[in-house]
Amino acid sequence: MNQRNKMLLSLLIVGLLAGNLSVAAEVTADFYVSPKGSDAWSGTLAEPDEGRANGPFATLARARDAVRDLKKSKSTDIVVLVREGTYRLEETVVFGLEDSGKGDATITYAAYPGEKPVFSSGRQIKDLKKVTGELPGLPKAAQGKVLAADVSGRFHAIFDSEGMLPRARSEGFQTTPGGDLKTLNFPDGKLKNWPNVEDVEIMIRPSHQWMVNILPLVSVDEETKTARTSIEATYAMKSLGQSCWVENVLDELDEPGEWALNTKEGKLYLWPRGTSPVVAPQLLELIRVEGKIDEMGPTDVPVRNLCFRGLTFMHGDRYLFDKDDAGVQHDWDVVDKDNAMVRLRGAENCVVDKCHFLHSGSGAVRVDLYGQENKISNNHIEHIGGTGILLGGYGPGTKDVSRKNLVYNNHIHHVGEIYWHSPGILLWQSGENRVANNLIHNTNYCGMIICGMVTKFVTRTGREVSRSIRRHEVGQVEDLPATPTIEDVRPYLHSHDNLIEYNEIHHAMEKLGDGNGVYIRGSGAGNIIRRNYIHHLVNPIGSQSGIRTDGGQMDTLIAENLIYRCTSQGLILKLNNRAENNVIAYVLDGSRQAKGTPVVYLKLVEGPNTGTIKHNIFYHPGTKAAFFTEGGGGADGGQPARAADGDKDYNIYYCAGKPEVSQAALDRMQREGVDAHSLAVDPLFVDPENGDFRFKPDSPALKMGIVPFDMSKVGLRIDKK
Repeated sequence: MNQRNKMLLSLLIVGLLAGNLSVAAEVTADFYVSPKGSDAWSGTLAEPDEGRANGPFATLARARDAVRDLKKSKSTDIVVLVREGTYRLEETVVFGLEDSGKGDATITYAAYPGEKPVFSSGRQIKDLKKVTGELPGLPKAAQGKVLAADVSGRFHAIFDSEGMLPRARSEGFQTTPGGDLKTLNFPDGKLKNWPNVEDVEIMIRPSHQWMVNILPLVSVDEETKTARTSIEATYAMKSLGQSCWVENVLDELDEPGEWALNTKEGKLYLWPRGTSPVVAPQLLELIRVEGKIDEMGPTDVPVRNLCFRGLTFMHGDRYLFDKDDAGVQHDWDVVDKDNAMVRLRGAENCVVDKCHFLHSGSGAVRVDLYGQENKISNNHIEHIGGTGILLGGYGPGTKDVSRKNLVYNNHIHHVGEIYWHSPGILLWQSGENRVANNLIHNTNYCGMIICGMVTKFVTRTGREVSRSIRRHEVGQVEDLPATPTIEDVRPYLHSHDNLIEYNEIHHAMEKLGDGNGVYIRGSGAGNIIRRNYIHHLVNPIGSQSGIRTDGGQMDTLIAENLIYRCTSQGLILKLNNRAENNVIAYVLDGSRQAKGTPVVYLKLVEGPNTGTIKHNIFYHPGTKAAFFTEGGGGADGGQPARAADGDKDYNIYYCAGKPEVSQAALDRMQREGVDAHSLAVDPLFVDPENGDFRFKPDSPALKMGIVPFDMSKVGLRIDKK
């Protein structure tokens, strides 16, 4: 063998050895978990020897306990690797203070490289048998097709291999006049006094377009046509059109996949849509990280330095509202609630990374109360009943301990499949966070919500926000001003100084109305919403915008965003919030245009607007557009806004189908003393019809100092940093 070949062979051997060493290093861990393991074994990777206790553990809880012991002798990083397979959880796995990493050391629970461990609380429903004979109340179409099984307990979701199965549901109807928070008036024949009436739930989208309630029944009076619920609705039960219905009644089980549970009989009825096994969830939370929480006091002690990586979580139950729950704004979610598969309640420097959350009745991940410097990154969240990711601090008061978390590079879609109003990401009373490079799509309501407390709620006592207020820090209702101002509550608003950037949001607002790609209200100062791409918002009801600052929201910067192909409005701006260097294009609303009503690119409300509106481009492809509309004082004391409000200049307005429309809009602005240097000209985008908003070299926008939108930095990152 010549010298050259010897050298090549040597390099090959070194390369192979390096590769093997790399693989060996990759799978080295302190403990291992496997569905084929035993909690009586030592937690090693090796298969058990005859008569020996070597081999992996069977459960995550046993590995957690082994780590507690190992920490007594090891102060550096500890790794637990979880082998492929399904782990059925009957109890929530809880990690407490004793499970923190020592000092700066991290304790990691991760998938074994190249494998997919799945944690599920689903228990298979066995002995499903075809119902023989006629089942009273069952629709004719389902007779002979329904299976039944004896079950115990109550659950609110079931799943097959395709995902969540729909409950039997009636057609929608409109409520009749009257009703209150616990009383529903219904048309003749729509509800019955079912023998198992307490299993039946009302789902109602009230005349407010932005949420739904799911309310258990306690009684139905067929003679007076009134029904009572066990839990109060958020608003009086007056439906928006035909948007009230009942669920979980055998009478409405009329399509494949539907099911109904009768707890009085202890029976589940199911018209299967396939042949795969069906499971019912046993838990709401699969994993909980629980620090030492002093709810009324000033100091919490967090769990630190835990990491969960590459794990899959499925089959959590749907959460219920309890009578003492405190809701966030509009009851879009609940404060400090056990309604996510992975929950960090009192956590610092913890990580949820590269995990998969799917097919569950509630939320995926939430960080509650004390939550600082945690990282939720690179996760895939899909087909769940509630919110994708929630950062939720303490209610309005002086205790501000939810901050400096990172929500990065998560793919979130098809959330809010039960609670339609649940967004992809929700920040409530949580500040100084960075929310970046997330892809959110196919939501029934907003893509992202940042909120805290609307001023008026400080003197109210209901479930929505008011119950969460820390009265021992803020003051009792009787001690507060009769008409509080934003200055009275500003010190208690903790959703401040958040950085929302480089996110892509599309196909939001698929069912509800009066929502947005990104919504902010009742939050503190210093929030920045920049460099996001919000497009193709498909709202069936109307009243929607790409980005919205709502009642009383102040001190927000909305900059360098691209809002494309939304309906109703592009941007809603109030008070002293600033809109700078945004591109808003193709606001299209067929219903408005059919009525001869122009679409709206920037809506100014709740004035006087004292912010800046500069270096923006408003581009409409058609012949009729209102580049500005104004008016409307808000519930927080704002005055009607005017189009001339604010420091408005260096903008471009262009109506491609009829340029004189944009010139007329600019002429109006200039007559009112604003937009002195603005232009009504074609900004010369490369291909706006197909979403290419790069500027051509001779674009007038470049000469005006407008910064081009850089699509390459938006959305999911392949680098997974």
